Amino acid sequence: MTIDNDDLINSIIASLGRIDTISLDEIPNIDLYMDQVTSFMNDRLKKTTRHPETDKIMTKTMINNYAKNNLLPPPEKKKYSKDHMIMLIVIYYMKSVLSMNDIQTLIEPFKHRFHETEGKLNLSRIYDTCYQLQDEALEPVIEDLKKKYERSLETFDDPDITEEEREKMHIFSFITLLLYDVYVKKLLMEKIIDNISEAAEKEKDKKKNKDKN
Repeated sequence: MTIDNDDLINSIIASLGRIDTISLDEIPNIDLYMDQVTSFMNDRLKKTTRHPETDKIMTKTMINNYAKNNLLPPPEKKKYSKDHMIMLIVIYYMKSVLSMNDIQTLIEPFKHRFHETEGKLNLSRIYDTCYQLQDEALEPVIEDLKKKYERSLETFDDPDITEEEREKMHIFSFITLLLYDVYVKKLLMEKIIDNISEAAEKEKDKKKNKDKN
C-alpha cells in the first residue's frame, strides 16, 4: 500500500494555519510560582511537539538551568513575572534551532529590559511585534511549501521506476528541499549571531582598555 503523498502534504500544510501560538494577551499578567509556570507552558505548547501526549515542554529542571546559565533572570521571591514568561516562550522556540550559547547571545539585550515601563521598548512590545510578524509570515511560508512540493513531483519521472518507488522519491526530494532551506537559514542566523558576539567582545575590550587608561 502506497502513501497518498498529496493528501499527506496538503493535510500538513493545512495544519500550519492551526498552530496554536501564544499571543501577548494570553500570557498571565500576574506573578506565578514554578508549578503554575510549567503547567501553563505544558498546556499551551504541547501541540507544538512531535508527541504531544508524552513530550515534556518545560520542566522545573529546565527553568532552573536557564537561570543558572544566565539565560533567564532569577525569580523574585520564587515567583515568575510576565517578562519571565515571555523569555521562557522565546527560549522554547529558539532552542529547536539554535544552541544555548547562540540563544544567550541573542537574548542578552532582552534581559536588560525586565520591568521597564509601558512607554519604552519593553519585552511585551517586542514579543507582540514578533507575534504579528509570525502571523504575516504564515501565508508566504505556505506558498513556498506548495512550490517546493510541486517541484519535488517533477523529479524521478523515469519510466522504469515503479509508481510506489516514485512516490517515495518524491517525498525524499521534498524533504531534501526543506532540509536545504533550513540549513541555509540556520547558517545565516549563526553568522549574524557570531557578528553580534564579536561586536560585543570588541565593545567589552574597548571599555576595559578605557578603564585601564
